[in-house]
Amino acid sequence: MIELTQELRRDFPELRALVWRIQGVRVARHSSELEDFKKNVIARVKNRYTLAGLKDEKTFRRYRDFFWRLNIDPTKIRPASEALIRRVLQGKSLPKINTLVDAYNLASMESGIALAAFDGDMVEGDLLMRYAAEGESFLGIGMKDKKILRGGEIVIEDGAKIIAVYPYRDADNTKITLKTRNVLLVSCGVPGIREDDLYAAGKLGADYITRFCGGFSALEK
Repeated sequence: MIELTQELRRDFPELRALVWRIQGVRVARHSSELEDFKKNVIARVKNRYTLAGLKDEKTFRRYRDFFWRLNIDPTKIRPASEALIRRVLQGKSLPKINTLVDAYNLASMESGIALAAFDGDMVEGDLLMRYAAEGESFLGIGMKDKKILRGGEIVIEDGAKIIAVYPYRDADNTKITLKTRNVLLVSCGVPGIREDDLYAAGKLGADYITRFCGGFSALEK
């Protein structure tokens, strides 16, 4: 579990994020087996959700409420699991990154819980969730330039650097690549999401990763 500062525990007493350590993975650009499995997951998602009904799903409402409290408009920056499901329901293809990212994205869709993963060998220390200070900088995946934080955003740091703006943007320098061998998988909770649901989502993500990328996983205490 990621440690939270006293200020965050005071403001969000129900906030939790669980961490799985997955070691010895082999990441590839493509897997025919994974592509076939995607079709099954997409079929299950389409049977479970409708585009019109997504806004009424309790899990997604929890994430949206949390985003609003952080002054993030969830109609513009959507929670990861909801965004993936919307793509499927709109008939769009899922993004193809690599076998590891694609595997845990499927688990995020099925569980409704936002999942994030970091290259464990690029993480320098224990993870801490805290408020950002004004003027801190952050380069997220896909960003051309560093973003200067206004202060008050919730971030995850590893003792040396910010590795995520929680719970929607991960850092470029700890992203999963074809060279990644060890992974930290984070099950990203928000107030109102039960810890049991976070555990189930993270375990599903770890199971899918080891199924398609090998390795072995363990929950970090």
